[in-house]
Amino acid sequence: MLPRFLCLILAALALSASAADTTPARKRVLVFSKSSGFEHEAIKSVLKDGRPGYAFPVLDELGRKNNIEFIFSKDGWRFTPEYLAQFDAFLFYTTGDLTVPKSDPRGDGLPPMTPAGKAALLAAVAGGKGFLGVHSATDTFHSAGRNDHVPERFLDDGAAADDFVKMLGGEFIRHGKQQVSKLTVADPKFPGMAAVPAGYAPLEEWYSLKNFAPDLHVLLVQETAGMTGDEYQRPPYPSTWVRMHGKGRVFYTNLGHREDIWTGPVFQAVLTGALNWALGRVDADVTPNLATAAPGANRLPVYVPPAPAPAGK
Repeated sequence: MLPRFLCLILAALALSASAADTTPARKRVLVFSKSSGFEHEAIKSVLKDGRPGYAFPVLDELGRKNNIEFIFSKDGWRFTPEYLAQFDAFLFYTTGDLTVPKSDPRGDGLPPMTPAGKAALLAAVAGGKGFLGVHSATDTFHSAGRNDHVPERFLDDGAAADDFVKMLGGEFIRHGKQQVSKLTVADPKFPGMAAVPAGYAPLEEWYSLKNFAPDLHVLLVQETAGMTGDEYQRPPYPSTWVRMHGKGRVFYTNLGHREDIWTGPVFQAVLTGALNWALGRVDADVTPNLATAAPGANRLPVYVPPAPAPAGK
């Protein structure tokens, strides 16, 4: 018979090996939060109360729980094929044309990407890297001629979609005031979607979107009935989706403006499921379903200009 202490050692080694078998391999994700346009509180380096933007501690905690190393950056100049090669996926919470030094006084003024850096990113995703866009990622690299200060841009003016927009699968039009809106789960089997309760209707800053890629696999649908604001007077449209871009797995959600969304269990479960899918840890059926999940998605809101004031007023 083996001595008792040797049996204990062997048992401990067996448990350790078993735990190692169930721990997913460590992955590295670049979180890029450069703002060439409006800089959201979620991703500011320092808030007025001295805290970092509230997205960062949430991602840190998700990383610890899921064996993901998040690298946080706002420096666009780093984007080269060699730099991007060290990451398994990219998570963007960005605004504006990221190749322009400072296109908006509300931006962070930090170094932009080069056009070659943007091309390197798109090539990396097409080659098999994962990509996740959160909230204002759709307000990044807009189609030619778009101006979000002109309400007439509700209309599809026929401008060719930017290559980044094509990769992501949709484009921001504008948003109205924060309000409660219902999200309907289109695919409850996708990782993380089981955490979204029936009738889920959080208070959030909702993006009205256009230029949907025809091959979207819709996960959550924005129910527009009862919403206030011209931008929401349209049929239900995709809020959250996935698609394949070449060999790369792409995810987007218009959630992520408010702190209580980031700290809430539903968003964290959705984001965790998306990360594991985008990183190739789990597979899912991503057959295009835009035509059935949100058949009226491409019917955009119609801008009605206000009536002119009576003469003499």
